[in-house]
Amino acid sequence: MDGRWQPAPGETPFEILGGEPTIAAIVERFYDAMERDEPALAALHVQDPPGRVSRQSRDNFRLFLCFWLGGPRDYLERRGHPMLRARHAPFVVDVAMRDAWLRAMATALDEVGIHGEIRAFLDARFAHVADFLRNVDG
Repeated sequence: MDGRWQPAPGETPFEILGGEPTIAAIVERFYDAMERDEPALAALHVQDPPGRVSRQSRDNFRLFLCFWLGGPRDYLERRGHPMLRARHAPFVVDVAMRDAWLRAMATALDEVGIHGEIRAFLDARFAHVADFLRNVDG
């Protein structure tokens, strides 16, 4: 172990956060923050009315996040393996887009009131994945 906090054995971040209701709140605030503060990032998503990330995108991300954080496997059953790199390959994911995504997520976590050890854990995991998804330099 590297000294960073981890959930206790048998405990998942999904459970620590309060399950699907909390994940749903994070997702809604994430996309709201993206639309408000990161329009270039929002423009990469399927939109219902212009400027509004689609309900389907929001629901897909909610299912993914529940699964990724140790909750129900509904995402896998409906959409298959996440294949994050392949799903993001059609888009330019540079440092600016990575950072925009992380800012929107930080805003969402702040607005939902996620703090302490679980927040540090999530910040580190999100930063790792966001950087992994970069597909161009700069």
